[in-house]
Amino acid sequence: MTTASTLRQRWLTGHGPIVHRDETAARVEALVARLIADGRVADEATAYTLLAAADRLGCVAMNVVAHMTYARRIDLSGAVLSAEDFKPTPEGHTGGSLNMVLAFVGYLLANALTGSTRGWIMGQGHCVAAIEAVNALTGDVSPAQRGRYDRSEEGLSRLCADFYSYAIDAQGLPAVPLGSHAGPNTAGAVSEGGYLGFAELQYIHMPLPGESLVAFLSDGAFEEQRGPDWAPRWWRAQDSGFAVPVMILNGRRIEQRTQIMQEGGAQWLAEDVRHNGFEPVIVDGRDPAAIAWAIIESEDALRAFAADPDRRYPAPLPYVIADTEKGFGFPGAGSNVAHNLPLGGNPHTDAAMRELFNESAAALFVAPAELDAALAAFATHATQQRPLESAHPMAHRHPAAPKLPEPCWETPGSKGSAMTALDQWFVEFAKANPEMRMRIGNPDELASNKMGSTLALLKHRVNEPEPGVPEDLHGAIITALNEEAVAAAALGNKGGLNLIVSYEAFAVKMLGLMRQEIIFARHQRQVGRPAGWRSVPLIVTSHTWENAKNEQSHQDPTIGEALLGEMSDTSRVLFPVDGNTAAAALRDVYAGRGQLACLIVSKRDVENRFDAESAQRLIRDGAAHLIGDPAKAEVQLIALGAYQLDEAIKAQQHLAELDRCACVTVILEPGRLRIPRDAMEAEFVDDDATVNALFPPGLPRVILTHTRPEPMLGILRRIDSGPARTHALGYISRGGTFDVAGMLFANRCTWAHAVDAAATVAGWNREALLDHAQRAALDGTGKPGDLLSP
Repeated sequence: MTTASTLRQRWLTGHGPIVHRDETAARVEALVARLIADGRVADEATAYTLLAAADRLGCVAMNVVAHMTYARRIDLSGAVLSAEDFKPTPEGHTGGSLNMVLAFVGYLLANALTGSTRGWIMGQGHCVAAIEAVNALTGDVSPAQRGRYDRSEEGLSRLCADFYSYAIDAQGLPAVPLGSHAGPNTAGAVSEGGYLGFAELQYIHMPLPGESLVAFLSDGAFEEQRGPDWAPRWWRAQDSGFAVPVMILNGRRIEQRTQIMQEGGAQWLAEDVRHNGFEPVIVDGRDPAAIAWAIIESEDALRAFAADPDRRYPAPLPYVIADTEKGFGFPGAGSNVAHNLPLGGNPHTDAAMRELFNESAAALFVAPAELDAALAAFATHATQQRPLESAHPMAHRHPAAPKLPEPCWETPGSKGSAMTALDQWFVEFAKANPEMRMRIGNPDELASNKMGSTLALLKHRVNEPEPGVPEDLHGAIITALNEEAVAAAALGNKGGLNLIVSYEAFAVKMLGLMRQEIIFARHQRQVGRPAGWRSVPLIVTSHTWENAKNEQSHQDPTIGEALLGEMSDTSRVLFPVDGNTAAAALRDVYAGRGQLACLIVSKRDVENRFDAESAQRLIRDGAAHLIGDPAKAEVQLIALGAYQLDEAIKAQQHLAELDRCACVTVILEPGRLRIPRDAMEAEFVDDDATVNALFPPGLPRVILTHTRPEPMLGILRRIDSGPARTHALGYISRGGTFDVAGMLFANRCTWAHAVDAAATVAGWNREALLDHAQRAALDGTGKPGDLLSP
């Protein structure tokens, strides 16, 4: 019978390149004693069996990662590979993936030692090979991978062959359930991690009470994305689960050392994060036991803080610094080439590189029987009655449907701010759903953007509330002058309800983060496992046309245009034109799941033109008629946006006085009218009968759009009869310090420009429709003031 001391010595001996420093050994021994005393581990034999198993699992997984980069197959007997066994064109972010193997195995070890399945997120999405290798070995793979990748030589060889195989099917989709970044087929993944720094912003907002999360952070992201150091401003024991960041400090960007290493390495980083309210601990990033120790100790420290009735905020949040070198465990470690291809040559064609690869693989070798025993040691889930790591709660969010109160519909003909209407509805929405954690991402000016009642109810979250200011220790509004950081608060809170509010021009800063979320959610739908979190609205206001006074930097419709480029079933863009359509649109967004929706809303007072029934019909179809009958009209005036609708109505009235019949149609959601690009989008867009009823074929049209005209014409290709019959007016990238009328004139979007365009597409004589002064103003030789009213 193997004694506990023998098992302890077996672990202390290490395996392959993994060795256990004295500091780590002392920490782990104390931890094991405490876990046994707490009843979380049965005995020393159990603990040290797991610890030794982690070394062996880590070595095999690193070996698999190296093979995924360079080899077509793996030989689990340890036999050397020949030239034809190697890929002609190796590819992989190998160095970071090797580091992530030991970090991820450390995470699994912490779970097994404590009988608790924590969630995980990885900021280094390009290090996916580490996760896939470990998952294949443990058998915790996604449904699409089941039966394809497993611990057998055949299954692991298929994993190696599929990695960067560039396989594509007849529909233009990936033909293998494996990518170059974390994806929906990566078991347990919640984010692609393709944009460095966004996991760092989101992780603190992810776990709900009773949950725990380990966030693997990138030292490259430390200098790319500011804002993660604000986590102590946001975390509260009352409404948040435990979050343990693990910084993989491997010291290398693609071409040079990171800023952290240039400044002084782990000690410098520890001092830096300590200034921001963290309690840093430096551990050996080359040792899974050290990482497991840090995760457990950090979580227990948070648990102790949460249990302290005299706790004060900010909490001393943990910050694990896993000090290592890029590509540890393989040749080229610590050098620039470790980022991608650490050997510096191709084993397929270079005999010296082939020999080096085989020697390195041999150093990582674990005998099949030892591997079987290690994997058996980690198969604790049934005994501990806990879910697999792939089933952690953050990867399977599906909160209950919220209550959606009926809006207080405004009377058509009355005037008011659409943002005020949204504010009023959102307050009732929040009150109706008190059990759901709310996060409002606010870059700075919620009250200025006419959401003062929301601010008064939910308040800014701060550590030290200022008297007389809507601030609270447990406020739901995450406010910082950093658009990405506050948007991440909402997007990280997938177990609750969320809202993001921004100036339109500055929302562009959020685009990368929004796009990463959209793509991941869309890919989840493609593999048949759609995201279950409640859809998240981004309200952009103080927008291009009403920010006329603030120079052209504040006059930018890019966010809506860019999001319309994504698949419209997942990335919705809506242009409410009054309070009723705004409230109906926001209510509809919260009824959905797995979507991001951008609502472009005016905050100045406008006339309410849609009643409750017509507003909801507008939501259903994405467009609706407001004035006139297109079956009888000579020209159709189409508006996207409140100011555009005002000008379209002025143009219609002017034409009516001249016995010209124009109808006015509003497009709320242009994505419903587009030509679908695949079957999923086809289910979302309007059918031909609906489109033809709203936009009769052949009818001359003038489109007045909030956006630039060219991208909107592309979206609306189904209703575009060509330049002779369809004309679009919109933002033509002209601005300055103007008023609204000045902005409309500068961009050729006034009612008179619409009438002039109508004359062109309908074949009318412009001289009969516009007087001399108006024509001169249109032609740039008269006075803009002559177009102030029809």
